[in-house]
Amino acid sequence: MKTRTVLTSAILLVLLGCSKLTLENYNKITVGMEYDEVTQLIGKPESCNDVMGIRNCIWGNEKRSANISFAGDKVLLFSSNNLK
Repeated sequence: MKTRTVLTSAILLVLLGCSKLTLENYNKITVGMEYDEVTQLIGKPESCNDVMGIRNCIWGNEKRSANISFAGDKVLLFSSNNLK
């Protein structure tokens, strides 16, 4: 039982420590960059919604996040909150 707890904790630390959503990667995003290029930099978004041809995607959580809007599969606007 103790081994399982240690193993689970180690896996969680690795997963959390390997997040691609960093300030360094976020700063590489530019207007006009394609959706696939963005996901290569910061990973897949937690959620996206499409309204009138604009796709708005959110990465991260309430503590640290990135919000990127795409038009025609290209970055239109982007903002971040508490990235390090």
